[in-house]
Amino acid sequence: MGLVKHPRTAAAAVAGAFVLAAAVTPASASAPAAPAARSATSASPGCGEHSALRQALRTLAAGDHLPGAAVDVTDPVCGRWSDATGTADLATGRPMTARDRLRAGSVTKTFTATVVLQLAAEHRLDPQAPVDRYLPGLISGNGYDGRKISVRQLLQHTSGLPDYLDAADWDHPEQLRYRHFEPRDLIARALRLPPPDRPAGSAFHYATTNYLAAGLIIEKVTGRSAESEITRRIIGPLALRDTSWPGDDPHLRGPHSHSYWVPEESGGRVDGTDWNMTFGGTGGALVSSPADLERFFGALLGGRLLPPAQLSLMQDTVAADPDRLWPGARYGLGLISSPLRCGGVWWGHAGTVPGGHRALGAVGPGGRRVAVVLTQVPSTEQAEEAFRDVIDAALCEHRPPDRAHPASTHRIEGHSA
Repeated sequence: MGLVKHPRTAAAAVAGAFVLAAAVTPASASAPAAPAARSATSASPGCGEHSALRQALRTLAAGDHLPGAAVDVTDPVCGRWSDATGTADLATGRPMTARDRLRAGSVTKTFTATVVLQLAAEHRLDPQAPVDRYLPGLISGNGYDGRKISVRQLLQHTSGLPDYLDAADWDHPEQLRYRHFEPRDLIARALRLPPPDRPAGSAFHYATTNYLAAGLIIEKVTGRSAESEITRRIIGPLALRDTSWPGDDPHLRGPHSHSYWVPEESGGRVDGTDWNMTFGGTGGALVSSPADLERFFGALLGGRLLPPAQLSLMQDTVAADPDRLWPGARYGLGLISSPLRCGGVWWGHAGTVPGGHRALGAVGPGGRRVAVVLTQVPSTEQAEEAFRDVIDAALCEHRPPDRAHPASTHRIEGHSA
């Protein structure tokens, strides 16, 4: 979901895939016009018709020729409503809905960070401790030293580690889409890269490498795989029935939308739904649905998954690189905050995968929750802005007056220690 300033190479596109956006690539000239949006609502009387949200979704999908887009919103007062436009499967013409599963990409990082902080609350690990305490020798060589990088820095992308997705192997991601990857091998590849370029004065550099290491720390501390521990602690207790780890299975199971991408060399739209997501692991492999993403972020920001001290730590932010996210965005420990045009901020995360799916889950002032899903990554800066307009419309539309300008919980005193 990042605002990409300039077109990037294919390798950079994949590196950005787990940020929130992939590279700006041209939309297919033969893209069909998006069908009219379909709406569903269980809202209380007096909560409006959500015309601004419908229009924002329609503008995004039609303006960038996206195959399909959907949004789902739940409000403590106004109930639940959703909109969808376009098709979930271009081969069959099946309409897009807000109920389909999809690849959640970097939303996975919030699940991983939550379990790390649960373990911290249980005094089983220390976020300020060096990575080497838990994974001796994992990060060493080429100027990288796990004795000088804290667990907290991994979660906040202030470790200084490069992203393995920046390696030349990923110049042609379609050639790797059915391969199995091990996290330690991917981290080793990252450590062979030079230090990342970062804006002057910034400690932030988004790298999925950080979250593969965080997953290995969970495994070391608990004696179980990070995937099974995240399932045991979050997915199971919250009854996230559409959320799962795909493992080596490249296929999406159950009702799902397809995803599409435009390889630079072809210029034509390709179905990218099938993909072995072991290369994303605890940084980007989860499959989920809009309803599950809402439920997860609602539980997290509502204090059901972390004690107050750990949730506060999670919301301690640093300025994010606007080329990786967008102006005004800040990054906590697996959480993004972003200002709303109607006042306050939303907290959540988003993700994109190389095959084309994009997902965002967020909670706004007053507890309103939103999930936005796309079947293809927006291809222009204007479309990226339109995507953010959908989020703003969902969280600002018909907000009751007593919640119009709440006291912000946006913590900005973050540091990189």
